[in-house]
Amino acid sequence: MALPLAPGQVAMRKTFGIMASYRRRFALVLALQILSILATLVAPQLLGQLVGRASQGLASAGYVDRIVAIIIVVTIIGAIINRYAHMHARTLGEAVFADLRERMMGRVVHLPLSAVESAGTGDLVGRTTNDISRIEFLVRVGIPQIMVCLVTIVFTVVAAAVADPRLALGLLVIAPPVWAMMRWYLPISVPAYRATSATYARLNGAVSETVEHAQTVDALGIGNRREAAIAACVAEAWSLETYTARLRVWLFLVLDVAWRAPVVVILLWGGFLAAHGQATLGAITTVCLYAMELRKPVGQLMFWIDQVQISQASLSRILGVEEVPPDRAPTGEVPQGTAMELDDVRFAYREGVEVLHGIDLALVPGERLAVVGPSGSGKSTLGRMLAGINPPTSGSVTVGGVRLTDLSEAELRRHVALVTQEHHVFAGTIADNVRLGRPGADDATIRGALEAIGADAWVDELPEGMETLVGSGHLSLSPAQSQEVALARLVLLDPHTLILDEATSLLDPRAARTLERTLSSALAGRTVVEVAHRLYTAQDADRVAVVMDGRIVELGTHDELVALGGEYAALWEAWSQE
Repeated sequence: MALPLAPGQVAMRKTFGIMASYRRRFALVLALQILSILATLVAPQLLGQLVGRASQGLASAGYVDRIVAIIIVVTIIGAIINRYAHMHARTLGEAVFADLRERMMGRVVHLPLSAVESAGTGDLVGRTTNDISRIEFLVRVGIPQIMVCLVTIVFTVVAAAVADPRLALGLLVIAPPVWAMMRWYLPISVPAYRATSATYARLNGAVSETVEHAQTVDALGIGNRREAAIAACVAEAWSLETYTARLRVWLFLVLDVAWRAPVVVILLWGGFLAAHGQATLGAITTVCLYAMELRKPVGQLMFWIDQVQISQASLSRILGVEEVPPDRAPTGEVPQGTAMELDDVRFAYREGVEVLHGIDLALVPGERLAVVGPSGSGKSTLGRMLAGINPPTSGSVTVGGVRLTDLSEAELRRHVALVTQEHHVFAGTIADNVRLGRPGADDATIRGALEAIGADAWVDELPEGMETLVGSGHLSLSPAQSQEVALARLVLLDPHTLILDEATSLLDPRAARTLERTLSSALAGRTVVEVAHRLYTAQDADRVAVVMDGRIVELGTHDELVALGGEYAALWEAWSQE
């Protein structure tokens, strides 16, 4: 299931909400731009007066010198003000973009894990990279420039109307073709740009999956199929990019003709009026100069309108992350004790396909519970319920009498934590990676966590010990070492209940059993629920829960269930023979 898109109106409202927090800086930029534009408008007015007087033989050399001097001074002042206006506009755009990006990333890292998993990596990676890049130029440069263009157009039209209202009517000839073109362009461009963004998301997903699972791709010999899938995404992206490029060609072709029309119309209309004594040469010159001044802001405005369409699709995807509903609603209740209980828990990954059916289970604080069953029986899903990764479709999962969905994420992790076979080593030192379990922990505490899971031996053999840089661009740890680092984090996190789902699967069976016993000693007194794929784990546990087809069908000690001769006894016999 893809992450949602923010509706256009919602996206614009949120964007304007961000911009509203910078209204004083917008006001400063606007004031500077108005002063700069007023300075720019002086020159055409003075040149028109000069031409008018010269045509009547009234322009003396001294008058010409004064006009030229004033134009030079005003132009220099306008240039200085314009420079400061652009500097403040650029820093304003940077601030708005930084706010938008940080707001988006802040939401991404707090997305419900279930939503991230169902959306897939491609969609989320596309939103945080490709879509951010698409709107970066617009927000950093475009928003201030759009404001400048609008103010320039308004003041220029007003100045032309003051010079000669009848001649200024010639400026309006640009409106019909621009209006007609935008009526054609906008309805078809927005869906096209949205489809382009979605295609790049699929492309990112295909590439990242192929790279991340390169060993699997190579082992199965499916490189050609993966290459074909990526090529199909590239072809679709190329087709959409070509289509949107054609749209832009037609847009700017029509607009290029449209914004040249006012000068021609004003000259013809002005000549007609002048022939009948209703317009002066100076007024015609002034309005023509204003019409020429309009070409730049009108052209820039059309360019930015196109950029808005390109960015609107990306903006909807970025702000759509905020539309993902939270999977919990913290009430502030504090768990009373460490007991966990599942009451008639049912769960479905998609509507109508239930994978857990009315599970009841009470964990005894401090016990070690093994969850066993055939592949696809619902063991891992049960672990996710206990860890609060997915809320149940119906029923409840509680800790200390409080539903897990009523706890904040931070509060939940103080009580329950999940470790799976999927681990990530972040760029940094070994100590930095382990310290993620408890920010602020000193080196002695970190070393204690490493010793607790038996990782201190290989860490000491590294060039810089715990300070060895690992992760992207640095030393690569083996999968087994990465798994031990994750378990050391868990020891440091120190929740009272731990859910282990194949947490030692990357180790060989003998090393895994040794580590599990070491971990049991380090986690003594805590409740441990282990989704067991190696049944010696069940043999060492206090109790065993057998899950079949989304139901707990047997619950008891290893010896009790073997003696019962049911499902567990069959699993144990089959595993023992292997």
